[in-house]
Amino acid sequence: MSGSVFNQGFPSQSREDGPGDTGLQGVAAEMAELKRISSDKSRRIQSITGQVKILALNALIEAARAGEAGRGFSVVAQEVRAIGAEVETISRSLEVELSDRIAAVQSKVETLSESSRKDRLIDLALNAVELIDRNLYERTCDVRWWATDAAVVACAADPAPERIAHATERMSVILGAYTVYLDLWLCGMDGRVIAHGRPDRYGDVIGRDVSDEPWFRKAAGLPDGDAYVAADVARQPRLGGAQVATYCASIRDGGAGRAQPVGVLAVHFDWEPQARAIVEGVRVAPEDRERTRVLLVDAQRRVLAASDRRGLLTEILAFEPGSRASGAAYEAVSGALTAFHRTPGYETYAGLGWYGVIVQKAMR
Repeated sequence: MSGSVFNQGFPSQSREDGPGDTGLQGVAAEMAELKRISSDKSRRIQSITGQVKILALNALIEAARAGEAGRGFSVVAQEVRAIGAEVETISRSLEVELSDRIAAVQSKVETLSESSRKDRLIDLALNAVELIDRNLYERTCDVRWWATDAAVVACAADPAPERIAHATERMSVILGAYTVYLDLWLCGMDGRVIAHGRPDRYGDVIGRDVSDEPWFRKAAGLPDGDAYVAADVARQPRLGGAQVATYCASIRDGGAGRAQPVGVLAVHFDWEPQARAIVEGVRVAPEDRERTRVLLVDAQRRVLAASDRRGLLTEILAFEPGSRASGAAYEAVSGALTAFHRTPGYETYAGLGWYGVIVQKAMR
């Protein structure tokens, strides 16, 4: 359960906004130009045939004046007039047919472009939540690993002053190497904090009763040392009100397996700066950046992280995923497009039902 390259925070790169939609927009523009050209040329042909018909009419008039001598010329004028009418009919038919076909192609291109846009935003939402999953899987590995540390186990089994001092020193060393954590708390089975890694920074943690915390209650009932608790993001008053994601494992005297639990180790992950690196690192096209909001939300659609830094832990998004793992839909009033993807989990970390979400306002 040793750490990996993810231990020092989230990777900052996401898949870049793809070129598909831009290409389809280019095709749509070319089709619009083709429609304009065909209409212009068709009207030009109709103008010329109109002139031909007028010339033919004048020729017929002159042929009539010429009497018998102009009869042959009259036949030619009639033929010219008939050809002009036929060319005009073909021109009008061509304009209508081309216009209909071009309109059909334009409609298909718009549909493909819209589908491509939705798929791209769903992919970006998945990419964001996948990075979270991989990173938080490492957090579950860390807490289970550190719960077996000899100094931590000895202190939980017998919290004598010298053992508390040793465990405190050991956890301080861990925090110095793993800077994505705010603190590590060693708790007795009664829910009291026995030792922690940063007594110099957080001076009122020792002796605090955390037995009412949901993460402690779940951790106290874990079946073995391979199990863990992953809590939703919350503000922790004892850590300066910081946003933390708390991970817990049971401390067992005599090995990780099913030995008797003697305590709980809780590690408090420094959520806000790490999550911000994810949502602000998603590569939205520059022209769309101002109208695009990248978010991570929990199973209740509460905002956990946002690229605009608004609504953290207070805002509830309006989208309704239902049973769908992913999707995209327009908001009826504003026209904003919301794309989402539910956490797929990673390795032994199943996730907490969180979503990656992209909200993109309509273009003005």
